[in-house]
Amino acid sequence: MIVLFTDFGIRDPYVGQIKARLAECAPGQAVVDLLHEVPDFNAHAGAHLLAALASNFPPGSVFLAVVDPGVGTPRGAVALQAGGRWFVGPDNGLLSVVAARAADRRVWRIAWQPEALAPTFHGRDLFAPIAAEIARGESPAAKLQQVDALAVEFDAGDLARVIYIDHYGNAWTGLRAVPSDARVSAAGGTFRYSESFGGVAKGEGLWFMNSAGLLELAVNRGSAAAVYGLEVGDPVRVQRPN
Repeated sequence: MIVLFTDFGIRDPYVGQIKARLAECAPGQAVVDLLHEVPDFNAHAGAHLLAALASNFPPGSVFLAVVDPGVGTPRGAVALQAGGRWFVGPDNGLLSVVAARAADRRVWRIAWQPEALAPTFHGRDLFAPIAAEIARGESPAAKLQQVDALAVEFDAGDLARVIYIDHYGNAWTGLRAVPSDARVSAAGGTFRYSESFGGVAKGEGLWFMNSAGLLELAVNRGSAAAVYGLEVGDPVRVQRPN
């Protein structure tokens, strides 16, 4: 299984081009669109989202992860094996939270370039063929050089910020394992804990631990982003009980 995780969006041709290359290089492999709305250019937010979402996929899954504002520059390109799964993408911190939280990890620098490599589309031309070889079970050893660690590593602890806003206007944060009696506030508003949306009145703000294990801010049958003016990067304050 090849899992796509990008900031490409779905209106443009980029995802289709990636899938066409995967169909060429790994015919018959299942390709799953996990997320193509990672906040634009935001490898930091993407790193925390990827770490939260990847654990729901079976061992052996190959993640093609591309949030790559430095494409075409000397930034590194890597393959990572962590937690029994593979991750292929830029060495810009995007894979670092997954790597840091895994008990077992191995890192390789991609030391190969195809004959045709568009300077602005390494996702299609560089990362997709490597991900395809791994998914086929054919180790691309001649194209990889093992290294001790990633070149760019973000802090793998919880991130007390909004990292993603879904189309409902719900705001995901980088916070995990928050107790239900904590006091949560953001953007000048205070949110009441509820296990799910229906536990508060229509139009009322709430926070809950979502299905990815992250603290999420929402409004019952409304948009937390619109009501509170929440944006990606906004700080979230959690006052834990004494």
